[in-house]
Amino acid sequence: MFHLVKFLVSAIVIFFLAVFVLDYFGYEVNQSYFTESKKKCEEHLKECGKNLIREGTNNAECDFNCVDPKVIIKKK
Repeated sequence: MFHLVKFLVSAIVIFFLAVFVLDYFGYEVNQSYFTESKKKCEEHLKECGKNLIREGTNNAECDFNCVDPKVIIKKK
C-alpha cells in the first residue's frame, strides 16, 4: 500500500513539474482540448458508422484517430 501511495505522489509531482517546465520554455498544455474535440470526434464517428452500414466493410474508410498531439501542447 505504501508503494502505491508513493507512486501516485511521485506521478503527480512529475506531472506538475513538467507543466511548469513547459510553461518556462513558452509552451502551454491545452487543458480544454478533450472537451472541445469530443463533440467533433463523436460526430465523425457517427458519420463513419453510417457510411460503414451503407457501404459495407469492403469499402469502409474510417479514420479513428481523434487525438492530435500537436494541438495538446502548443506554443504560447
